[in-house]
Amino acid sequence: MKDDRLYLIHISECIERIEKYIGKGGEKAFMDSDLVQDAVIRNLQTMAESATRISEQIQETHPEVDWFKIRGFRNVLVHDYLGVDLMRVWNTLENDLPRLKAAVEKML
Repeated sequence: MKDDRLYLIHISECIERIEKYIGKGGEKAFMDSDLVQDAVIRNLQTMAESATRISEQIQETHPEVDWFKIRGFRNVLVHDYLGVDLMRVWNTLENDLPRLKAAVEKML
C-alpha cells in the first residue's frame, strides 16, 4: 500500500495542476491556449502512468475507477499524439476527472 499511496498522491497532484491550468476559464481557457492544452495533456499522461502502477489489489477493491480506460487513454495521449482529439480530452476533464478525483481522495 505504501507505493500505492505515493501513486495516489501523485495522481491527486496532477489533478490539482490540471484544475489550476484550466482555472475559471473552463473549456474556453483549454481550447484557446496551446500552453494550457500542453500542460493539461502532459499531466493527464503522467497521472495515467501513475494509475497504471497501482497494485492489482487496489484496482480490484476500487472498481469504481475504470483502470483499463485510464491505461487506454494514456496510450492514446502518448502514442497517438498527432491524433489527440481536444474535444475528447475536454470531455474527459469534465466528466471523468471529477469522479477520479473523488475516488482517489477516498482511497487516500
